[in-house]
Amino acid sequence: MKQMGVNEVREKFLSFFESKQHLRLPSASLIPHNDNSLLLINSGMAPLKPFFTGQETPPSKRVTTCQKCIRTGDIENVGKTARHGTFFEMLGDFSFGDYFKMEIIPWSWEFVTKVMEIPEDKLYVTVYKDDDEAAKIWHEVVGLPKDRIFYMGKEDNFWEHGTGPCGPCSEIYYDRGEKYGCGKEGCTVGCDCDRYMEFWNLVFTQFNAEPDGTYTDLEFKNIDTGMGLERMAAIMQGVDSIFDVDTVKALRDEVCRIAGVEYMKDHKTDVSVRVITDHIRSVTFMTADGVLPSNEGRGYVLRRLLRRAARHGKLLGINGEFLANLCDVVIECSGEAYPELVEKKDYIKKVLSVEENSFYKTIDKGMEILKNDIAEIKAAGRNVMDGAMSFRLYDTYGFPIDLTKEILEEEGISLDEDAFLEEMKIQKERARAARAESNYMGADETVYHQLDTNMTTEFAGYDVSVVDDAEIIAVVANNEVSETASVGDEVSVFLDRTPFYAEMGGQVGDIGVIKTNMGTVEVTDCIKVVGGKIAHIGSVVDGSIKVGEKASASYDVKNRLSISRNHSATHLLQKALRDVLGTHIQQAGSYVSADRLRFDFTHFTAMTAEEIRKVENIVNEKIYESIDITACEKTIDDARKMGATALFGEKYGNIVRVVDMGGYSIELCGGAHLKNTAQIGSFKIVSEGGVASGVRRIEALTGAGAVKFYQRQEDMLKNVCAALKTTPDNMVKRVEGLIAEQKTISKELSALKAKMAGDAAGNILEGKTEINGINVICAEVKGSDGAGLKTMGDELKNKLGSLVIALASENEGKVNLVAMATDDAVKKGAHCGSIIKAAAAVCGGGGGGKPNMAQAGGKDASKIGDALQKALEVIKSQI
Repeated sequence: MKQMGVNEVREKFLSFFESKQHLRLPSASLIPHNDNSLLLINSGMAPLKPFFTGQETPPSKRVTTCQKCIRTGDIENVGKTARHGTFFEMLGDFSFGDYFKMEIIPWSWEFVTKVMEIPEDKLYVTVYKDDDEAAKIWHEVVGLPKDRIFYMGKEDNFWEHGTGPCGPCSEIYYDRGEKYGCGKEGCTVGCDCDRYMEFWNLVFTQFNAEPDGTYTDLEFKNIDTGMGLERMAAIMQGVDSIFDVDTVKALRDEVCRIAGVEYMKDHKTDVSVRVITDHIRSVTFMTADGVLPSNEGRGYVLRRLLRRAARHGKLLGINGEFLANLCDVVIECSGEAYPELVEKKDYIKKVLSVEENSFYKTIDKGMEILKNDIAEIKAAGRNVMDGAMSFRLYDTYGFPIDLTKEILEEEGISLDEDAFLEEMKIQKERARAARAESNYMGADETVYHQLDTNMTTEFAGYDVSVVDDAEIIAVVANNEVSETASVGDEVSVFLDRTPFYAEMGGQVGDIGVIKTNMGTVEVTDCIKVVGGKIAHIGSVVDGSIKVGEKASASYDVKNRLSISRNHSATHLLQKALRDVLGTHIQQAGSYVSADRLRFDFTHFTAMTAEEIRKVENIVNEKIYESIDITACEKTIDDARKMGATALFGEKYGNIVRVVDMGGYSIELCGGAHLKNTAQIGSFKIVSEGGVASGVRRIEALTGAGAVKFYQRQEDMLKNVCAALKTTPDNMVKRVEGLIAEQKTISKELSALKAKMAGDAAGNILEGKTEINGINVICAEVKGSDGAGLKTMGDELKNKLGSLVIALASENEGKVNLVAMATDDAVKKGAHCGSIIKAAAAVCGGGGGGKPNMAQAGGKDASKIGDALQKALEVIKSQI
């Protein structure tokens, strides 16, 4: 059996199935596309579900892939054993109603024994207990002895996910030898020990699970197989676990090197090494696909993995930042198979670096909070931290629970783990309740699912604005599939050929008109629905239309031109941002309409005014240079060689459209663009701000929109100058003069208020009383606000030295209340918070505060006298 590296095994598998007329597809993004049932892609077939369900037509009936996957259900066990991991690659071949068991079973045997050269006597298979067909093929066609074919129950060998497609499966096992066995008599396939390793699962999707629990035969039977790449590599390399295969071992060794530790010498050390090794693979691939750290969803998964890795780095004694550098090894080992890792290297490292450093600050903050919590526990005479307290540290501040336990133990305090887990359970239930129930595809069924899945529309809108010979191939009228529609009906019209651009990639859909000999549809939007079908949304404004009619379809040229201005400008904007801010800049979303453009990008600090101006100037310079804009189709590999920028999570086929602006900006894009940058006219950034952690947003205008913006600015300038009685040239000088004048007046007013407060304080002093050696004043001050009452209170405290005071005033229809007390009064029992709370309640308000000062508001000014009387009663009771 020849030794093979991970990259060689991957290529052998994909090439083998290409030789069996399978189309090799690239791995889909880890972010599910139009599938709300998954947080992250967790299997090879997950991105292909629309093909299995018939919602979309596959590009080939035979497909093979190597899919990157994340599974997070067992994060806490990762590291504790050499089996568990969160990131893995899944090799698979798929048939959509083409071949079935008679083909895949012999092919799988051919691949394993001929291509991989695994000895036949090391191989065993399992089949579902009722699947005699598969067992017969294994024995009679492949020639596998019956004693190496094992029948298993539904739990082991039947794939089912609620209602929908399902079926039996057959698994292939490798005998690793007696040294991995349990030594028990009868140890064989299915034993819990490590001797027999399952490495390939062949799923035969032949039934449909009905809601009543019965099974019906599918008209078209499918094949879905999955082989763990790392697991197969472990077999081919004769190693014990995925952490020992070449690409993973290279990363594991680098972790050991920077930590100064040796693997397999100490269990606790090994756990940390494995956690870091696994998690850095996951976060590198997730970040490359556009996942950003956050406190919810897949962003929370990324943050949790990254912080867990950082925590274990500290346990190994690694000082300072290290995770961003480790991703270099991941990229080096996997970059050839996943070019997005290489393309986004700078961005990946920036994201990981920012998040790692943020975590270290979190640790410092958490330590302070934990220190206070420990003091509180000890002060209360307890020796257990409750669940609410520990969960707050974990959930709100991201403080690792294992670190909490470790520090508590050092202080002689234990952690109520059951209570902590109960808090975790409550949180998960909240999260589950917040996520809407979803079907197998995670998307609601719509009327569009009733349309023929083979129905397609040719898009001709790059070259022409009118298609005169289109045919209406389907109509949805008032949310029902129909053959006809008439005046007043809200419709979605489907054509065999259209110039209308359907909303995609942030660009809004075209508007326009569809005309037949019998009727007219005003199109107000154009979108893509299930299966990529193009729906022209609008209403019938004249006559009627019907399926099969010929139609003339034309979009609004002026509107399209405005959209194109903004779209072409976003390409220039992205490149300018990379020039000014750095190559870590990646597009995180966009919205391009006729009126404006919005561009979201990955960056971790607010842009300065100087940076915004630089970006704006660069874009305008490229507009003034009158650069030709060309679009051409290339293979994805050739496009990458050109340096074309791709979007996060976008699904690209082998042939892509490349939009090139004179070599300055080169992007993969299916949108509508201008012929020359000069057509943009002008470009103006109107705002820049944050929209999420690590994501900034620029809003900008082009063409007529930019001109209107400048005109509005000019109008405002004229109005301001008119109000100031000056000219634009002298406006700044005039404003500076007014500000200086205002400061002078403000100082004079403050001095006057202080004098008035002093005079008023003198008058109020006449009403003071003395209780138990403490001066007490309860008085109304006419027309003062809260700040004025506090100033007066301070004045009286300075004059009397020993005092409890309650002041009230009516100002602009509202009641203001303030209570203040000197330190000696507080020692005798005065508490301003209690005084003000009782007084405020009398006049319909509320408030509170500290023993030495409190304030409140009220609604009923007629009750001010009663409120002050209440304050006096409370003061008497206190001192």
